[in-house]
Amino acid sequence: MGFNCGLVGLPNVGKSTIFNALTAAGAKVESFPFSTIKTNIGVVPVPDERLERLAALYPEKKKVPTTLEFLDIAGLVRGAHEGEGLGNQFLAEIRNVDAIAHIVRCFEDPLVPHVDGSLDPKRDVEVVELELALKDLETLENTLDKLQPKARAGEREVSKQLQLLERVREAVRQGTPVRMLELDEEERARLRGLGLLTEKPVLFVANVGDEDENTYSQAVAALARERGAGYVAIRGRLEMEIVEASQDEAERATWRREWKIEESGLERLIRAGYQLLELITFFTTDGPEVRAWTVKRGTKAPQAGAKIHTDFEKRFIQAEVVPIEQLLGKGSLHAVKEAGLLQRVGEHYQVQDGDVIHFVVA
Repeated sequence: MGFNCGLVGLPNVGKSTIFNALTAAGAKVESFPFSTIKTNIGVVPVPDERLERLAALYPEKKKVPTTLEFLDIAGLVRGAHEGEGLGNQFLAEIRNVDAIAHIVRCFEDPLVPHVDGSLDPKRDVEVVELELALKDLETLENTLDKLQPKARAGEREVSKQLQLLERVREAVRQGTPVRMLELDEEERARLRGLGLLTEKPVLFVANVGDEDENTYSQAVAALARERGAGYVAIRGRLEMEIVEASQDEAERATWRREWKIEESGLERLIRAGYQLLELITFFTTDGPEVRAWTVKRGTKAPQAGAKIHTDFEKRFIQAEVVPIEQLLGKGSLHAVKEAGLLQRVGEHYQVQDGDVIHFVVA
């Protein structure tokens, strides 16, 4: 799987609409708070024209794209960190995602009332951010209370953890999300087990009207820049209607062109998500499948192999690598070998986006 993404936001911002636009899963969409009670989950293939072209070289094999999982999580209200609304469910679900897609309402519609009576994206963003920060403070306080007796007993590692948590707590109190703190890898590793919500990468999704970007969405884009977050605007209702009107992708593409939508909201969100999470795609053609895999940029060959099977990391000998464009240009792996373009690499090789890899294991 590429990554999983939790769709969060206030009630009535259009989370389920965006979810349906992205997944065509038919989630319930209603114009009253808490119409999403149970988390909706949708798994979609990641579009990649490189995989299409690669699969064409192997027509006898099954084409398997990497996937992306979306979770449409119950709407959040003030006091969620104390269990208001469906807050406890919301905050429990969000701990398990790789990234947060924060849906922000940027459309006027008198038939869909705003929970606060007026449209104000900055205020809405701050409500959600405050609830996440308050939950993180609660987590940090509880953890500190448990560690302090051990620190007083002179346990050195516990003292280091205590100092880190106190520093993080103060930053969160001052309004700085954990993801924006200057922390080294060791410090981030120490925090990882706590499941801090403001540590999650965030992608702001401006849910705009049928006419695309507006002053509200521009304000959200500015907030994203300030907060070190990604940003994408999606015409939620329009794109949902397009995907629900037809299952034929060519027909959907025609309608998008009529509305001057250059690419689908799913494609734009995936691109923004991959950039935010520093993800890349590599490919394999072994066995009965031509397959795409997703790993974090900088992943070394043995760890990439572990995505296929854990034994590949343990029994790794070497990997045979060719950039996909070179393989497509030559037309076959045999021609690649004849041209001397196949590279044999060891355990320190960092996988590159678009690599086609054959793993050699013991």
